[in-house]
Amino acid sequence: MVATAEADEGEIAAFLERVWSEDGLAERTLQAYRQDLEALARWLTGRGRTLRTARREDLSAFHGSQPVAVRSMARRQSAFRRFYASMARDEPGFEDPTLLIERPKTPRSLPKALAEREIEGLLHAPDVSTTLGLRDRAMLELMYASGLRVSELVELPLAALNTRQGVLRVTGKGGKDRLVPVGEVALEYIQSYLSQARPTLAKGRQPSALFLSKRGEGMTRQMFWTLVKRHAMVVGINSKRISPHVLRHSFATHLLNHGADLRALQMLLGHSALSTTQIYTLVAKEGLKRLHAQHHPRG
Repeated sequence: MVATAEADEGEIAAFLERVWSEDGLAERTLQAYRQDLEALARWLTGRGRTLRTARREDLSAFHGSQPVAVRSMARRQSAFRRFYASMARDEPGFEDPTLLIERPKTPRSLPKALAEREIEGLLHAPDVSTTLGLRDRAMLELMYASGLRVSELVELPLAALNTRQGVLRVTGKGGKDRLVPVGEVALEYIQSYLSQARPTLAKGRQPSALFLSKRGEGMTRQMFWTLVKRHAMVVGINSKRISPHVLRHSFATHLLNHGADLRALQMLLGHSALSTTQIYTLVAKEGLKRLHAQHHPRG
């Protein structure tokens, strides 16, 4: 294998240090960027060039000679664009070879949604005769009833809940507040949790969080993710079909299946753009296609 030139190694190391300190990229992303840049640097060596002297034609030829899946291509081009943008920022007059390279179109993945019967099973999985089981049932019911993001759910303060009106004041992305309905069943379990389970978890203190851990503190995303997986396993839901947002996705998909208005759904989910909400119409359509194929005599 051709070795990466020492000068290129230095350029790559400096770039990775920069994006780590400025953007806080995950270790996995940094490692992928390193591999992509080193692969390009080795290939350029065979053409008598370095990363610094590469031209647009070189990068286009590299992409053509190293075919990969669409998502890998998108990640690779992201690494190259960030690398050369960083170089151009430091050196006025530097010609970025990635500027005119067309970006690959990545297929938009559809959110995972469970069937309504699966949701029913998941909601009934916690043992509500226990303190933690009652808490878990209240959290699952609320997330499915209101379509909350995981971060919104675990960060809910006790003061955000209005039990008399049956609504929550939720602070979403960008610090934007919205009011969302709770629903009768979810409200019933939340009230049971507040009267029977939360005082035990609070241990005589007055924590501000609505949902508390065994230590009497606010929950984390990881804690909620762990309990969702645990309860899903109990009712036989494959772990590959579970994500931290599965209840939110199911909430949106099921509302559309039952005739909800897309604009109303946008407001409930707290999406700033309708185009973000429209992805759920595709999920609903895919479900209808499967239903038709399964039950129609000419499906």
